[in-house]
Amino acid sequence: MKYRITHATLYRYSQMVELCQNEARLQPRDFWRQQCQSSRFEILPAPIDFYERIDYFGNHAAYFAIQEPHSQLIVTAISEVTTFPEQHAFDLFNRLSWEQARSLLQETPMLGQSQSQQGQNQSQSQLQNQDQNLKILDARQYVIDSPMVVVTQELADYAQPSFQPNRALVDVVRDLMQRIYHDFIYDPSFTTIATPLSEVLCHRRGVCQDFAHLAIGCLRAYGMAARYISGYVETLPLPGKARLVGADASHAWFSVFIPGTGWLDFDPTNNTLPLDQHITLAWGRDYADVTPLKGIAFGGGQHTLSVSVDVMRLE
Repeated sequence: MKYRITHATLYRYSQMVELCQNEARLQPRDFWRQQCQSSRFEILPAPIDFYERIDYFGNHAAYFAIQEPHSQLIVTAISEVTTFPEQHAFDLFNRLSWEQARSLLQETPMLGQSQSQQGQNQSQSQLQNQDQNLKILDARQYVIDSPMVVVTQELADYAQPSFQPNRALVDVVRDLMQRIYHDFIYDPSFTTIATPLSEVLCHRRGVCQDFAHLAIGCLRAYGMAARYISGYVETLPLPGKARLVGADASHAWFSVFIPGTGWLDFDPTNNTLPLDQHITLAWGRDYADVTPLKGIAFGGGQHTLSVSVDVMRLE
């Protein structure tokens, strides 16, 4: 599938802003499931400074600064992305138990210098094992607490019914995804970016960001590696209805690391495995690592924010 994604953000200020500095993560990633053919920004007022970089997690990040007085800021990112459904390698037949996965994440030794220097003399099997160990070591950073996901006993208690003894990790995660989908109400009016997970869990309400954080916290409570994914999902109009331009929105889901398979994505908001209708922007430990647009403004007084996202299928 090929998509054109237009993500427009509009800030309106009650007073003039003299200077603002911003960072955007609005350019889709390239990885085995998708390829970004093109991506560009349209920024008004025009920035005096603009540069792009790859952040610690491998996401595209763009920095820009505006140094002229302005009462509104418009940031539009336009990208074209191809997804490859035929390349999905969801190994749902990996029967590794969650206890075995936890042991591997906890016990895999660090790669010593002497080991790395033996690469030329190692067999293919040894090199494959070494590569797998490196992937496990990298996944460890997604086991510990992060700024917006702190493991609590409440999260462990909610997750417990899914973590049956000797259950395959794939089945654990799928069961957890389904439980969140059925137990929680999607309510955009209930939470904000600052709403703690304890309130989401107590009131059983939230949005995709909350459900992704909830699943991540539940998995980390049992020693699993889980990360946050930001992106988009194509929404299709009802039969006989015209497609509404700009009616789509940013989306979020989560991914879990399964030793021997890799990272597998799960969407608890829709109770589905993300396939060709999900477009990935960025991933990190939680939302704080992948915020689509953030920055500081000098002046401005009060402001209003509006966001429009359009995901258009091109073929």
